[in-house]
Amino acid sequence: MDGLNGSVVSEFVLLGLSGSWETNVTLTLTFSLLYLGIILGNLFIVFLVIVDSHLHSPMYFLLANLSFNDVGLSSTTVPRMISDLLKEHRVISFQSCMIQTCFIHALGGTEMVLLITMAFDRYAAICKPLHYLTIMSPKTCVLLIVMSWVMGVIHAMAQFLFVINLPFCGPNEIDSFCCDFPRIIQLACSDAAKFEFVVTANSGLITIGTFFLLLLSYVFILVTVWKRSSGDLSKALGTLSAHITVVVLFFTPCIFIYLWPFPTSSVDKYMFIVDFAITPALNPVIYTLRNKDINRLTRCCSLIFSN
Repeated sequence: MDGLNGSVVSEFVLLGLSGSWETNVTLTLTFSLLYLGIILGNLFIVFLVIVDSHLHSPMYFLLANLSFNDVGLSSTTVPRMISDLLKEHRVISFQSCMIQTCFIHALGGTEMVLLITMAFDRYAAICKPLHYLTIMSPKTCVLLIVMSWVMGVIHAMAQFLFVINLPFCGPNEIDSFCCDFPRIIQLACSDAAKFEFVVTANSGLITIGTFFLLLLSYVFILVTVWKRSSGDLSKALGTLSAHITVVVLFFTPCIFIYLWPFPTSSVDKYMFIVDFAITPALNPVIYTLRNKDINRLTRCCSLIFSN
């Protein structure tokens, strides 16, 4: 069966994380526990935000959406990676590869816009406290979430419509555990170098531009607070520390992967592990440890279940 664009290649071989049987078994158990932590941790935050009226605020509404998005982002790659670790032949169909790539970029793009939205929320809360609830009204929050999803889908479809028309007729081995546009383009039966600019412009520059925009916004917030009252600077920094940590964890691998989209080594697949498995697992921990309200509710839930 030919690919969606009439290409000869109908499936791709995922080389994944090659190793001995014992190593693969260890990795399977490790990533299974990580994925379980991602599901339970992030859905626990979503559950707390829904059921506790004290968390019905713009900040927690955005946090719940970020946690829900993290579950989706991890689910696009980690379950397949776990199942492939114990397989000798790791094959994915052309159609499934394209679908997986689209979901990775749609959810990844959504996460970027969500992080910008959360930075704007912190700006309004810290720098415009008297107008905070007016600026971040329920209608505005929903609109920002919808905008995040729309931007994520547009980002994914812009690359998908470009890649789907490329001819694939030769090599079909992808040196990774999942499909992604840079790796797929390398297999096209055409000069891949001329397509490098498209991937770099769409993913690389957007990623690094968003990253520096977020860092500048946090610097602007801290400078504004410092000018108003130097005593409030440590409090503002404490409030922003969790957001800054999550931003650095999420964007560092993305910049490495997409700013140089055609690597000569396989290091980028380990960067994928950071983005899809480690960061989503750490996010609930980071926000729980740095957030008094969620930390309090977590302790309460622990006491209830222990009794």
